[in-house]
Amino acid sequence: MSVYVSGSVAFDRIMDFPGKFSDHILPDKIHILNVCFMINGLRENFGGTAGNIAFSLALLGERPYIVATAGRDFDPYRAWLKENGIPDDHIEIVPDELTAGAYITTDRSDNQITAFNPGAMGHPSAFDTSGLDPERSLAIIAPGNLDDMYTYAARYGERGVPYIFDPGQSLPAWPAERLREVITGSRVLISNDYELEMIKETTGLAPEAMMKMTRWLITTRGEEGSELKFLENGSVKIIHIPAVPPTEVCDPTGAGDAYRAGLIKGMRLDGGDMVHAARLGAVNAAYAVEVYGTQTFRFTPLTFAERFREAFGEEAF
Repeated sequence: MSVYVSGSVAFDRIMDFPGKFSDHILPDKIHILNVCFMINGLRENFGGTAGNIAFSLALLGERPYIVATAGRDFDPYRAWLKENGIPDDHIEIVPDELTAGAYITTDRSDNQITAFNPGAMGHPSAFDTSGLDPERSLAIIAPGNLDDMYTYAARYGERGVPYIFDPGQSLPAWPAERLREVITGSRVLISNDYELEMIKETTGLAPEAMMKMTRWLITTRGEEGSELKFLENGSVKIIHIPAVPPTEVCDPTGAGDAYRAGLIKGMRLDGGDMVHAARLGAVNAAYAVEVYGTQTFRFTPLTFAERFREAFGEEAF
């Protein structure tokens, strides 16, 4: 089975400011704000929703296809994907743009100021879905170019390709009707608890109504774990999946993408047991929060299986 991950690829450029923003921003002068922060250094990480999910899937033994756009500066990222066994066949280069980039400055109180340049992500990609075999394909639509998200949902639906819909940080840009259309027909609608409230507010739908439009409603709740909701004989069923305790919490960024990769891996396994899949996601997310950056953690199939067994008392694969 082939896995298609549409979303964003981006460079995360992370800067550390040794002081506090509050010491340099005067509340009564916000209307004429003009400040400069001298940073300790800059770290460049590979990121983006599609890149992060694909990286985690590669660690889990998959060979996912990223569906996204990138810019003229993409070569270092391309080399990183190749190093990790991830094909770039469906990443379209926009030569007049830079690859999307997040510029994140963090002060010593962990406050952040972020600027995001969408760059090439502002252009839709041109992935041809006409040859996909619905029996041998699985897709996730993660935050990225909004036209892509809507278009691929429609095309996957037409071909009967099962897809996970993960609107995430793109939610403020979605019109209500389009959001309802993409939810309808998805195999899974996944979000964190805050995003679920945004979906409810935008669409006017209660979770029970959403479950009539998608098979599984999955809500991640950070250290409180995740919830799987589905309809069975007209009744709402809820399954709680506990979080897997990290050895230490370094950086929660990217934990959601890691969870989604574990979920996809589980859906790929024979039988597609969603509870087992969500547990794989929980273990994967624990690895992500233990390091800084979103594509910096490592494990082997053996170490992952051991950790899964310790957490849930069953075999991972």
